[in-house]
Amino acid sequence: MQFSEKRNLTRWIIILASFVIVTLIMWNTYTFFQIFKEEERVKIELWAESLKTFNNADPTTDEIELPRLIMSNNKTIPIILTENGAIINQTNIDESIITKKEKLQQFLEKLKKENNPIIIEYNPGKFWHLYYGNSSLLNKLKYYPIALLLIIFLFGALVYNFYRSTKMATQNKLWAGMAKETAHQIGTPLSSLIGWLEIMKADNVDETTIAEIEKDINRLQNITDRFSKIGSEPVLEIMNIISETEHSFEYLKSRFSKQVEFSFEAPKKPIMVSLNPALHSWTIENIVKNAIDAMKGRGKISVLIESESNLVKILVTDTGTGIPKKQFKRIFEPGFTTKKRGWGLGLSLTKRIVEEYHKGKIKVLNSEIGKGTTMQVSFKRA
Repeated sequence: MQFSEKRNLTRWIIILASFVIVTLIMWNTYTFFQIFKEEERVKIELWAESLKTFNNADPTTDEIELPRLIMSNNKTIPIILTENGAIINQTNIDESIITKKEKLQQFLEKLKKENNPIIIEYNPGKFWHLYYGNSSLLNKLKYYPIALLLIIFLFGALVYNFYRSTKMATQNKLWAGMAKETAHQIGTPLSSLIGWLEIMKADNVDETTIAEIEKDINRLQNITDRFSKIGSEPVLEIMNIISETEHSFEYLKSRFSKQVEFSFEAPKKPIMVSLNPALHSWTIENIVKNAIDAMKGRGKISVLIESESNLVKILVTDTGTGIPKKQFKRIFEPGFTTKKRGWGLGLSLTKRIVEEYHKGKIKVLNSEIGKGTTMQVSFKRA
């Protein structure tokens, strides 16, 4: 049996054992409740018999001492005594209830639902009805299973949260390690390409060709720089977010077909924000590429930068297939993708770059199926 299978089996054994333990505790609690309830019934029957004896006894004799003692020992069980439906006496009931007839009548109805009454024939053909409720101890015992279930639920939620956090931390370390290794692996052939580029320059190869190759080599260097920053705290600089965003936008615009119509709109004055240029460029590219995928390579993409008193917002709008409202938050979860091919890491990584590294916010501002989507990224101004 593999390690993962053993771990799953152990997990299910623990869950099953916990379920059995909880069931046994609740069954024992129920049993104790029924035992105490029967004991209280016996006490009230004895109390009722003492009341009957006290009522019929000669007050000048010692016959009333024992009944009086038994009756005075009940300090926890609420009692209401009625004759022909009218309340004639009550015991162990709060003063605020006794002083108001309406409340006392409501309390009586409550006692009727809790326990069956005890009928006392105090004289031939004359009867009292004794209604009683559960003692405070019995009420606490009744709610004990609910408290127990709540504690177990909270404990389970704590364990699940710890397990999920541990799992996510492990995954983050794995992705960070893979990203750094990718950056390391790209670095070797990249150095070779830079050398070959210098040779081409020396051989007087067409300058246009060299310029395009140089752009792509710089691009590869930028990608390597991005991957090397994953898992470590990036250095932020006070930069003009308009020019940084436009630079990434223009690069993408030159790399996609004319079937995609690009537009960029921003204030004329610079807006300064604490940024890491390599990671911000990655953010814009991920959002724009996702938008182009949603349009299947054909449609309109607009980038709008808006400035507020202490915030700057970047709005990326496409004319793609749209996102269902229930998926607005799920699209940022690692592994979630609507594509046939894809790892579902682009937007989750983008969210991490924006919110953890730059302390900004990213969300789906609005989306309509068949019409398009607007993504919003917001940062605090420097």
